[in-house]
Amino acid sequence: MTPFGRRVRELRERRGLTLAEMAEGLGVTPAYLSALEHGKRGRPTFALIQGTIHLLGVIWDEADELIRLADLSHPRVTVDTAGLDPEATLLANRLAREIAELDGEDLRRLAAVLDAAAARRDQG
Repeated sequence: MTPFGRRVRELRERRGLTLAEMAEGLGVTPAYLSALEHGKRGRPTFALIQGTIHLLGVIWDEADELIRLADLSHPRVTVDTAGLDPEATLLANRLAREIAELDGEDLRRLAAVLDAAAARRDQG
């Protein structure tokens, strides 16, 4: 499941919409919406994101979150390390090979390292 798919499912269920009802409201098939929720489809189109925001009646903050999550929800990521430090290539390959074995806590710790590095870049 992608971050976007998980959030859409949470919002849909909170509002009491079935998968079929939401799919009809978006003009897509229930199979497509299910695949999107479960990460078997790539990033949703901007039109589908906007339709989701409208159909679920989300407020500004939630709408921004859905747009951000959609951007971070491609289930088949390609990492281009050409021209980067060899350590970047090593890390990308190790992550690709080992990510399926990491638990939630490991993933949160790795994300925290990335967040800290981004904060340092933003300050400097």
